[in-house]
Amino acid sequence: MPEIVPPAAAPGELEFVRAFVNTRDIDLGTDRLADPAGWSEWAHEQGIERSAGGGRLGDNGAADDASEAELRRARELREILCDGLLANHSKAGTPDAVIEALTEAARRTTQIVITDRGAELVAAGTGIDAAIGRVVSAATAALGNGTWARLKACEYDSCHWAFYDHSRSRTGRWCSMELCGNRAKQARWRAKQANQ
Repeated sequence: MPEIVPPAAAPGELEFVRAFVNTRDIDLGTDRLADPAGWSEWAHEQGIERSAGGGRLGDNGAADDASEAELRRARELREILCDGLLANHSKAGTPDAVIEALTEAARRTTQIVITDRGAELVAAGTGIDAAIGRVVSAATAALGNGTWARLKACEYDSCHWAFYDHSRSRTGRWCSMELCGNRAKQARWRAKQANQ
């Protein structure tokens, strides 16, 4: 088996969006947002620390357990974002469902801050909503600066891993040519052989 090279990171805070979308691994059948323990583990890996007193992400930067309703909202946003990343392959623009989901999440999880560079969304709130606010803020900035279109989901049906398309032509289709690209080519070859 060839050595699998991990995909290069997305620029800036867009890497956090990529990591958020990748909390679900279709290939392994895992979901880091399925329960509070998975959320806490992922939050810790992302540098969202739990305080000694079990504080919530916010002013003190700590992660706490999320409620089932919060986790459900996070999973719904993640799946809509993944659909949007799949749509980035077509260059048809961002689907309305993605814009609507980001708008709704922004109402709960962000605030507008005016700086000398203009207005920007920043994460607000506590717990998982603060992490969602960070996702919304980064995605909104990426939509504005054009980097969103390069954040894609792998086209291989049993993967959909988010990756940043660093190719000059912006035509990357798979998270890894060595893994998913080869899987897709083998599937096409098998289908062709079956039809002969």
